[in-house]
Amino acid sequence: MPIFHNSTFPTFLLTGVPGLEWAHAWISIPFCCLYLTALSGNTLILFVVLTEPSLHEPMYYFLSMLSTTDIGLCISTLVTVLGLFWLNAREISFNACLSQMFFIHLFTFMESSVLLAMAFDRFVAISNPLRYATILTHERIAQIGLAVVTRGTVILIPLVLLLKRLSFCRSHVLHHSYCFHPDVMKLSCSDTKINSAFGLTAIISTAGVDAIFILISYVLIIRSVLNIASPEERKKAFSTCISHITAVAIFYIPLISLSFVHRFGKHSPPYVPTLIANIYLLIPPVMNPIIYSVKTKQIQKSVLKLFFLKNIRDDAGPFRITDCNILKEIKTFKPD
Repeated sequence: MPIFHNSTFPTFLLTGVPGLEWAHAWISIPFCCLYLTALSGNTLILFVVLTEPSLHEPMYYFLSMLSTTDIGLCISTLVTVLGLFWLNAREISFNACLSQMFFIHLFTFMESSVLLAMAFDRFVAISNPLRYATILTHERIAQIGLAVVTRGTVILIPLVLLLKRLSFCRSHVLHHSYCFHPDVMKLSCSDTKINSAFGLTAIISTAGVDAIFILISYVLIIRSVLNIASPEERKKAFSTCISHITAVAIFYIPLISLSFVHRFGKHSPPYVPTLIANIYLLIPPVMNPIIYSVKTKQIQKSVLKLFFLKNIRDDAGPFRITDCNILKEIKTFKPD
């Protein structure tokens, strides 16, 4: 198939790792491991939060939203990435490319919004603990979830429609193994100033604004923590934010790096955008369940309870005294 074709609705060609096409089968192994880890870890977090009554609290509802967005982000790219590495399936139609691009950016914007909601949750829990349950009611959490989806959808629909008006008469070879808005836009031979301006506005009005409000939230959280008299209580209050701060860092650093590379890294080596793009897509979904499982005692306890009870139920023999002891150990379990 020719890579140059004058068309309004072309077929694009995806790219794996430039210069390492011969090793795609081997490269697919770590990618498979990362996808498996991300999907299984986030599914486990989601299952534990939904099935464990003790986790039916605002903090864990927001965590389940984060896991949902991570699962969606993984599924959005899974088919094209592994199809390229395994079967060298490079072709993707224009409409399929726009659909994939829509969901990749939607789940990215949603994750940014959820991280902001989690920052607000920590601020309320630390600065106003007595009113925590009355401020973050189930109804309000559902409204926040709906607002997260609505905001991303409303911003992205014009972004996709603006791409449909473009003509593509240059190379149809994309620089990634999935469709990314700046990557698709660069291949057009039409005037893309409106697309570029709207794309920049979209990222600033979502991830940019969210990052500012997350920063403000933590300034207020630090001020509230410093007003606590007991050093132990201060340490305990701030320790509840460590997981969230880490999740924010592993989300925003690759996102900002990828945006800068696409807009200003015209002379960078071809493997640099590919490396950063893969980190941007896979590291947050892989790391988030690990971070929250390691740092959150209630999640640890619920996961252990889930696996221990499963082993007990799978046992063909009668329920024994030792099984009761296991359950007692789970109830009193306190991770270091």
